[in-house]
Amino acid sequence: MFTGIITDIGEIRALTQEGDLRARIGTGYDMASVDLGASIASDGVCLTVVAKGPDWYEVQVSAETVSKTNLGGWTLGKRVNLERALKVGDELGGHIVSGHVDGVAEVVGLTDEGGSTRLVFRAPDHLAGFIAPKGSVALDGTSLTVNEVSGAEFGINLIPHTKQVTTWGDIALGDRINLEIDTLARYVARLRDWERHVASV
Repeated sequence: MFTGIITDIGEIRALTQEGDLRARIGTGYDMASVDLGASIASDGVCLTVVAKGPDWYEVQVSAETVSKTNLGGWTLGKRVNLERALKVGDELGGHIVSGHVDGVAEVVGLTDEGGSTRLVFRAPDHLAGFIAPKGSVALDGTSLTVNEVSGAEFGINLIPHTKQVTTWGDIALGDRINLEIDTLARYVARLRDWERHVASV
């Protein structure tokens, strides 16, 4: 589990295709404290550390994960939002994030407002119903609050601090962003669907 609070910005140092995609990610984490088999959310995707060095780790990305996320678009030198897995006793500063990306949203609006940036995203239709005003979403692993929703589009606001400590300072129109809907929204929708099912029986 994660919180959506980014704690490092990594860099893609190597990409190889070995049946699955294998990526080497440079990091500022103390890798002596990271075990092989540990989970690190990389652009919001929970990935397993399969090899490591003093300032890097490697992950394998399955074809299924590539098909559901934007990781297939990773390139050498790309900056990546990183978060280590939540430990018992850690502060929950964002919201509960699983690292299991639901789909990819597209940036369709970008407006600077003072030091902040207003972004509009278009979610896949099958996920749009899970996104609510003042609710939470994880976008490229970052816990963010939804400002408004209109159909499949929703807006968020990035403050200067968020842009400085994440990769959001690099954002551009048309970018494809990993989207994880709020776990609570998922269960509320499931309960609603189940009640409809029971009522129809």
